[in-house]
Amino acid sequence: MKYKELFEPVKIGKLEIKNRYAMAPMGPLGLGDCEGGWNDRGIDYYTRRAQGGIGLIITGVTFSDTEVEKPSFPNTPNSTYNPVQFVRTSREMTERVHAYGSKIFLQMSGGFGRVTIPTNLGEFPPVSASAIPHRWLDKTCRPLTVEEIHGIVDSFGKGAYNAKRAGFDGVEIHAVHEGYLIDQFAISFFNHRTDEYGGSLENRLRFAKEIREKIAETCGWDFPVALRFSLKSMVKDFREGALPGEEFEEKGRDIEEGIEAAKLLEKYGYDALDVDAGTYDAWWWNHPPMYMEKAPYKEFARITKENVKIPVIMAGRVDNPDTALECINTGICDMVSLGRPTLADPDIVNKIRRDKISQIRPCISCQEGCMGRIQTYSLINCAVNPQTGKESINVYTPVAKKKKVLVVGGGVAGCEAARVLAERGHEPVLYEASDRLGGNLIPGGAPSFKEDDLALAKWYEDEMTRLKVEVHMNTKATEKEITDSSFDAVIFATGSRPKKFSLGDDEKVYTAEEVLLGKKDPGATAVVVGGGLVGCELALDLAQKGKKVTIVEALDKLLAVNGPLCSANKEMLEQLIPFNGIDVVTGAKVTEYKDGVLKAEVEGAVKEIPADSVTLCVGYTSESSLYDQYKNDIDEVYLLGDARQVSNIMYAIWDAFEVANHI
Repeated sequence: MKYKELFEPVKIGKLEIKNRYAMAPMGPLGLGDCEGGWNDRGIDYYTRRAQGGIGLIITGVTFSDTEVEKPSFPNTPNSTYNPVQFVRTSREMTERVHAYGSKIFLQMSGGFGRVTIPTNLGEFPPVSASAIPHRWLDKTCRPLTVEEIHGIVDSFGKGAYNAKRAGFDGVEIHAVHEGYLIDQFAISFFNHRTDEYGGSLENRLRFAKEIREKIAETCGWDFPVALRFSLKSMVKDFREGALPGEEFEEKGRDIEEGIEAAKLLEKYGYDALDVDAGTYDAWWWNHPPMYMEKAPYKEFARITKENVKIPVIMAGRVDNPDTALECINTGICDMVSLGRPTLADPDIVNKIRRDKISQIRPCISCQEGCMGRIQTYSLINCAVNPQTGKESINVYTPVAKKKKVLVVGGGVAGCEAARVLAERGHEPVLYEASDRLGGNLIPGGAPSFKEDDLALAKWYEDEMTRLKVEVHMNTKATEKEITDSSFDAVIFATGSRPKKFSLGDDEKVYTAEEVLLGKKDPGATAVVVGGGLVGCELALDLAQKGKKVTIVEALDKLLAVNGPLCSANKEMLEQLIPFNGIDVVTGAKVTEYKDGVLKAEVEGAVKEIPADSVTLCVGYTSESSLYDQYKNDIDEVYLLGDARQVSNIMYAIWDAFEVANHI
């Protein structure tokens, strides 16, 4: 076994875990019922990850308090609201998880406080340690009373007791982490109290200390209790976070205080620390997008482990098993926590154990299906895996009669359709006009921070080989193939083409694809027209390569439309633009590019911008001409991906799965 050390057992307290992999906690939106328990989706979701080989599952955040923050998360489990329903449904889940040799912890939260998602706040005023600004809304938080603090502490004792009774092997406290309510008590920038819960670090950690003691009182000291812990806050000010590599004055918890806090938490009886960094004010740290380097918490985990004797768990884009192995072997951490990679591929741990690395479907850190949908739609899913959160609903449909299906186009929609058809037992035949599969993943993956897009394209290539799909590269499907009676169905997934318009000197006006693929040289100074996701990422890539870049956007701000669904991705990209010296002109209508100067109308005046080139990032147009030509000549015909409607990778994959799973 190449990765043998990753599959050695480890102990948290007296509990032995079969390997060094944990499933990181991710909000269980859509996985609970209206009675405070788990629904079938939630039970299937966690059981599927246990089946995939994870040693320790840590559920998404759940609540025990029912008084202070009544709305909490909608339709998520609560361990005290209805104990009978919680224990009944949890027992079913833990028994199924244990059948695969996995252990499972319930993550329990003290509440949101100033970071409550606005749609979940309802009519209740936000609370916190002190009267400080809410993270999202123009509101001031109400300080918790001492009685309310005691009530929350008591609820942890009752909730942990119910969790133990339900078969959970331990709990993780969602506490001194990410700027949630208990962390708002722990950080002096947020905590201005003068009572026993404010002032010194010991007082600010009293909330966390009393929770540990209360759980020991109801469950015994042998019942394992881990704690989610952010060593450093990365806060420049309220609603202002720091970027990687940025020099700034830490307003939150700095590393020195983080070390002291870790020592105190160990002293208080916590059995493990689950380490990361950041707060909601620097949300990209806790939920690292593709713009963040892989394994960004290595140094924070190393520092923590050097100062405590209890196990340290480390999360944060550690999908590469070589990196995980290095972290275990060099003493950076004791366990590696995989969150989004287990959504993309629930079998990732078993595939690592069997050294089948090429078969792992990669997470692309887009956060469209996970954090973005949690934040926007109260659902947890995955952009690249349509079965996540819908394990039973989207199970592969049995084939009653084998069909031969022509798939025209080898972008993500075409590849996903061919993959699902082959998995089910149909015979797909794929035609791709270019020399590579992946469609827009290829130019999209050109920037260094988008390497996982290329990994996804490579995964589809490997899947076509594994599933023995007949693939015709550099070949356009013609009337002969499209109307061939041997095909029972035809799927058109012919993608889209970038929009272009003339500005005058069109020899120096390019598309994003031409620049990203190196077909055109933008020169030393470049203008990017269009401040959506494609334009901002292209500008960032060019700036990181030493180009002087200006973004010109018609609307009044960047990423106003078609931006990332997840705030962590969007806010980090917005800050990376000025951090990398990129100029931005908004509210501008470009009119002409001539003699190396782009002209744009801005507030009634003409602005001139010198540039060696102009790259247009103004959207795409569906390419559906083949479908339009033949749609009435074919009995069973489908239009998928950008050819149907220009969107993103997630919807191309999801729509393809839906159609291909029901042919």
